[in-house]
Amino acid sequence: MGRSYLSVRMRIKRHKVFLVCLLGICVISFLHYYTALHSISLLQELSSPSSHLKTLKMLRGFFWNFPTDDIHFKQNGQKSSHQKGFVDLPDLPDAKQVVTNLHLQKQIFDLHDDSTPFFIHTEPGAVCFHEGTDLAALASHGRLLKHYEERTPLKDDSINAGKKEIRCPCRQGWHGPQCGIPTVVYHSNLPSKSKVTPRKVPRRVINAININHEFDLLHTRFHELADVVDTFLVCESNFTAYGDARPLYFQHLILNGTFDYIKHKILYIFLDHFPDGGRMDGWIADDYLRTYLTKNGMARIQGLKPDDVFILNDADEIPSRDGILFLKLYDGWTEPVGIHLRKSLYGFFWRQYGTLNVLSACTAAMLFKVYKGDGIYLRRRSYYTMSGFREYENSTGRVLVPWAIGSPVHYAGWHCSWCFKPEGIYYKLVSAQNGDFPRWGDYGEKRKMSYIKELIRTGGWFDGSEPDYPPTDPKEHMYAPKYLLDNYDKYHYLLENPYAKK
Repeated sequence: MGRSYLSVRMRIKRHKVFLVCLLGICVISFLHYYTALHSISLLQELSSPSSHLKTLKMLRGFFWNFPTDDIHFKQNGQKSSHQKGFVDLPDLPDAKQVVTNLHLQKQIFDLHDDSTPFFIHTEPGAVCFHEGTDLAALASHGRLLKHYEERTPLKDDSINAGKKEIRCPCRQGWHGPQCGIPTVVYHSNLPSKSKVTPRKVPRRVINAININHEFDLLHTRFHELADVVDTFLVCESNFTAYGDARPLYFQHLILNGTFDYIKHKILYIFLDHFPDGGRMDGWIADDYLRTYLTKNGMARIQGLKPDDVFILNDADEIPSRDGILFLKLYDGWTEPVGIHLRKSLYGFFWRQYGTLNVLSACTAAMLFKVYKGDGIYLRRRSYYTMSGFREYENSTGRVLVPWAIGSPVHYAGWHCSWCFKPEGIYYKLVSAQNGDFPRWGDYGEKRKMSYIKELIRTGGWFDGSEPDYPPTDPKEHMYAPKYLLDNYDKYHYLLENPYAKK
């Protein structure tokens, strides 16, 4: 009886061991299968807003009158059912079928000196900035000007214009002996503005940006800076910041002639991969965009000089022309350089208080010797702790002090955040990186067109708050870039609230 009992207990123990081992094998198999699914991003795809959209499309195939207020934007070649001719996202084939144009991908850009005659020489011996000088007063009162300057001591902000320190008669908005210092620099915190001098040969200016679907703002940037910037580095990826496949919209627009007016200054940069870890941590993807843009773009520029100007902006950050022109034409400013941008939301009609001061510019020498050729470091304010900073500062022979073009009351550009039509805001929601939480595109109610339009109408934010905005007037100074104002009817959705109650 005892042996029989022991035998039964032994069999039970063996069965338990077998069941535990079987359970362990099942767990390991499941984990292995999950890892395989994760490596192809299937689970993430199923949870992404774009996949929700695809599911809705499938449902609508069976139930054509299935009610939804979610926008059906143009993705992978499918037309928007919400707005015919949606200009932000042109019709294209499936994202996986779009291959970058090899000529654009391998293009090399040759930088050449700008031969534009920005300054004129007068008979009395003055050097005057053509655009900032009152030429009529200069022509009719040349002798009187000379006589006046000989009897009047120059102020501390005078600049040596050659053999004789003679001031030019300045137009409104321009300052200094040559009338070449714009108001946004004159009222900035540049410590050396009384010592800057005009260059004989202008610097070349390189403006680097990443693009998703901010094409109206891109046109605005090009028109604002076309005669100042020597080349635009524009990076586009076939992945969104979230990691989903996307068509190469900008490439398509370049090839179909949309940007022919500025094509000769565009260096197209194609990012054909998504960074490791970018799906789980959106900041990795966000940083990598700027890193790749800078390193790939600058490596494809020939003729670069150490004192050329490198400017890195987000697509919704548009510097004003005058401040960038100053960097191009004058010596004596220090670096790195920030830009005070007028802040607005959904359109220029919702202006926010204060300015956005973003470190945006430096010389090519500083970019490579301090920032290691990586633009993401320019956006940060820890340059003085970087290994090459002191060595570079010593090589310049001067103390490098950061400063910013403009001031909190003198805008030197525009930052227009979420400035799209409702369909464009939807696309930004579902394309946004997996960071900067909460990620509002993950909430179905935030993606509804009725909700988005109400946000534009009230100026509210996705968290339910409605900030207090100062009053604005399209006629006010620096309300919006000149190109938009000159084409008011075309861009009225950015210049006046389309949903405000009349």
